[in-house]
Amino acid sequence: MSVFRYRWSNCWTTGVVIYFKRLYLLKTNTMKFFFITTSHLDDRIWFIDDDDFKVAMNYVPIASVVAGVTILAFILMSNHVHFLVESTREGAELFINHFKKIYGMHYERKYSVKEFLRRNTVEIQELFTANEALEKCIAYIIMNPVAANICAFPSDYLWGSGNAFFNPSPIKGIRISSLSGRKRRSLLHSKTNVSSGMFIGEDGYIHPRSYVAVKFVESLFRTPLRMNFFLNNSSKAKRRLDNDAFPSFRDQSIIASSQDLCRSLFRKSSQNELTPDELVEYLKQLKRRFSADVNQLARVTGISRVEVSQLLEGLQV
Repeated sequence: MSVFRYRWSNCWTTGVVIYFKRLYLLKTNTMKFFFITTSHLDDRIWFIDDDDFKVAMNYVPIASVVAGVTILAFILMSNHVHFLVESTREGAELFINHFKKIYGMHYERKYSVKEFLRRNTVEIQELFTANEALEKCIAYIIMNPVAANICAFPSDYLWGSGNAFFNPSPIKGIRISSLSGRKRRSLLHSKTNVSSGMFIGEDGYIHPRSYVAVKFVESLFRTPLRMNFFLNNSSKAKRRLDNDAFPSFRDQSIIASSQDLCRSLFRKSSQNELTPDELVEYLKQLKRRFSADVNQLARVTGISRVEVSQLLEGLQV
């Protein structure tokens, strides 16, 4: 087992020893890194509300413990997720499969939708340290919400590791070790034991700085300025500049407003009760009020992109 998989100890001396062992493993090419990404769902989203995000944020360290992998960076977006991990390929596969499994179980319990993520395909790509591949991958991952115009900086996005690096502020929250077993299981929605040194942050989930390999990632970039260079020159940053768009509404914000919109416009409680003509008007209103494009309309309504386009263009479906 790679030394890199051991979590940072609360003991400063032990942490320093592990840190230099990690650097040694990196220089001797005995560490393996894998970029894990799921396919983008077209007509649905992983997370309906912020509580879903919080559950998934807790499942990231839980799945990493089960699979024996270490997280370098990750992001949870509405319709896909990205992870960069240090592990074996088998460990990477076990991690993402377990993460999908336990989150899928949560989704089924909450929304009565079975096998939600079973057909969501996964790509696992091994990365090497040559040509700054790790730095580029980390920048690509944490710049996802910026490229989507959800936030201005990756550190502003709650559902990932963008706020973990070069952050001098102390973690605000409570240690998991201070919670009773029952409280811990209730909060984490899991019986899996995680490190007692991890912190539950103020937002109600395990803070990524408790388990992400922060010091190692910072050693890759060396300085905040160099990290900013990679962030600003990532393909995700260039995509945002090309779009030149106003900040987007989150999928979850549109979904939260959809029932009120149905009631105010049609005196109906949900999208499912709308007539074909009302559905067309509903889509037009979502597009106008939230500046939503066809892709976002498909995600938040569960209607395919082709059908959304046809309805908006007045074509027979």
